[in-house]
Amino acid sequence: MTRTNPAPAAGARAPLTLIGTGALAMAAVEALNPEYDLVSETLSRYVHGTAGWLLPAALLAVGAASAVLVVRLGTGAGRAGRAGRVALAVWAAGILVAALFPADPPGRWSRPSTSELVHGNAAFLAFAALPTAAVLLRGTLAARRPGLRTALTALAAVSAAATAALAVFLVDVMDGGPSLGLGGAPTLVGLVERLVLAADFGWVALALAVAGTGHGRGRGRRA
Repeated sequence: MTRTNPAPAAGARAPLTLIGTGALAMAAVEALNPEYDLVSETLSRYVHGTAGWLLPAALLAVGAASAVLVVRLGTGAGRAGRAGRVALAVWAAGILVAALFPADPPGRWSRPSTSELVHGNAAFLAFAALPTAAVLLRGTLAARRPGLRTALTALAAVSAAATAALAVFLVDVMDGGPSLGLGGAPTLVGLVERLVLAADFGWVALALAVAGTGHGRGRGRRA
């Protein structure tokens, strides 16, 4: 008789729970601070608002889940796969560092503190690394779940395009701006950042689901 161990399945769900918890924490801090403009203000500024601790907690959860994904992808994925894991590790490390160094309060784009500089640089390095990892790991993940190739590719494309747009808006607001607004909004940097986060979190969650598909498969014992 073959009996399988259910523990790996439970372990596979844990990082997905962390991603979901992080996303819910960000949504909660957004809802608790209606005075912040989600179109023109980056989510990082919410650390100074009501229940601001939810933001670093969310980033720590997502960073930890991403680190788990790096481990689960293993090492035997070819040159592109190995480079993709390095990029993914940079994303995880950047998110964790950004969680530990809070951003400045709103309105200090031109006078950043040391904490803001560390937070901002770590976050953007992470944002740049994620679509890079998504592209490099597409073959590895699609080989495990071919039916998800289109979804993985779409999320990678959205992440890359949104990250490029975010870079433009960040340069604008830090270079004497903001000036690239629309309607009554002085800048769209907050809206674009949220699009980046949604695409990145979605890709990590999907990649975790794929990586967990075979986790523990075939592990059983005869009795």
